[in-house]
Amino acid sequence: MLLPVNATFAAVLAVLLAVAATVAAIAHLRAPREIVTAGVRAAAQLAAVSLVIGWVVRHLPLLLGFLLLMYAVAVRTAGRRITPNRTWWWAAGPIAAGVAPVVGALVLTGLVPLKGIALVPVTGILIGGALTATVLGGRRALDELSTRHGEVEAGLALGLLERDARLEVAREAAADALLPGLDQTRTVGLVTLPGAFVGMLLGGASPLEAGAVQLFVLVGLMAVQGVAVATVLELVARGRLHRREA
Repeated sequence: MLLPVNATFAAVLAVLLAVAATVAAIAHLRAPREIVTAGVRAAAQLAAVSLVIGWVVRHLPLLLGFLLLMYAVAVRTAGRRITPNRTWWWAAGPIAAGVAPVVGALVLTGLVPLKGIALVPVTGILIGGALTATVLGGRRALDELSTRHGEVEAGLALGLLERDARLEVAREAAADALLPGLDQTRTVGLVTLPGAFVGMLLGGASPLEAGAVQLFVLVGLMAVQGVAVATVLELVARGRLHRREA
């Protein structure tokens, strides 16, 4: 076993969580309680998933329900990170637009079988990537529109449609959401060995097979995140996602 689950494991996790919360507090980055809560939630959620995943993956209806739950939580999380008002639910669009076509293509081509042991982790990785891209793209776009509101007004005065004026201001900022995925893909194997690669090796796969799986994940993530950012940018430009009072 790579990491023995014992008292030492728990103690080290507690220390790392305390360090994260302390640094965030000292540097005034985030509220320490938010860091601690995230860590505790992660532990509880992973424990629950570990208990039920073996049962869920053997029953197709439960498997599909579990995937929908993952999607719903991602939508709620992304939407609430972007805006506090009722328009948060529009975050469902970018995540679905990015993930659904990729997962559908993988299942239809047989690259990923319709079995939980393969479908759950692959879909989870893609949903997680779409969530991150949607949050970063949406927040950066709205922040830029707020800061450069005068440029939007100037564009309107020149005859641009509101959508086009907002796109001109927000596009470059939203595109920054793609940088983490691009950098991870460009430096894979040189700076870090991502989880899929390491997991395959630990599971007994050859380095070539592990590399192929990791490449597949990284390229799939770039496709998902590109669609997610393009979609969330369009929603912001059209005023569907905003921070005005509902």
